[in-house]
Amino acid sequence: MLEFAFALPVLLTLSLVGIEVSHFAMANLRVSNIAVMTADNAARVRDTIDETDVVELMTGAKMTGGEIDFGRHGRIILSSIEANTAGAGGASTGQWIRWQRCDGAKHASSVWGTEGKGQNDATLPHVGSPNTIDAAPGTAVMLVEVFYDYQPLIPNSILSGRTIHYESAFNVRQRTNQAIANASSLSNAQKRLCSNYDA
Repeated sequence: MLEFAFALPVLLTLSLVGIEVSHFAMANLRVSNIAVMTADNAARVRDTIDETDVVELMTGAKMTGGEIDFGRHGRIILSSIEANTAGAGGASTGQWIRWQRCDGAKHASSVWGTEGKGQNDATLPHVGSPNTIDAAPGTAVMLVEVFYDYQPLIPNSILSGRTIHYESAFNVRQRTNQAIANASSLSNAQKRLCSNYDA
């Protein structure tokens, strides 16, 4: 009984630490899946991409993160990256963010910049981490950044206050028009404009 009493705090601590670390690993996996799934699905939209497509993508991402309450503690940023034509004779000098959409209650900004960055200069030569990504002329890359404030199971956990961040990128497939359309005439309030979430 005495030995058990001495060992119990150690065993309990180790058990709680193991549970917390497992929960943190699962949260990382879920956030990574959100990034990959959203970038892949955005790249699969054929012909042209519409504001309603983006709404569906963001809704699906938040549903995927429902178990970790991603909607209240996360932010997803979808950017369309293209080669610019800022050089002489329309040559490319780098890349630019043609459009960018966001969702989620967490306050976070793209590490690569906001919509329009790099359009007329070489301020955005490459994107992506750890590998650099370049969009080929005439096509685009769907770049997704996901941020999530980890919600620990145990109060005052050593993992409290950590932000999980993942990026994913996919080349668009079978889409020649890279501009974002608005066939359903969604208002700015209905769109997933990043400014709607940081106001």
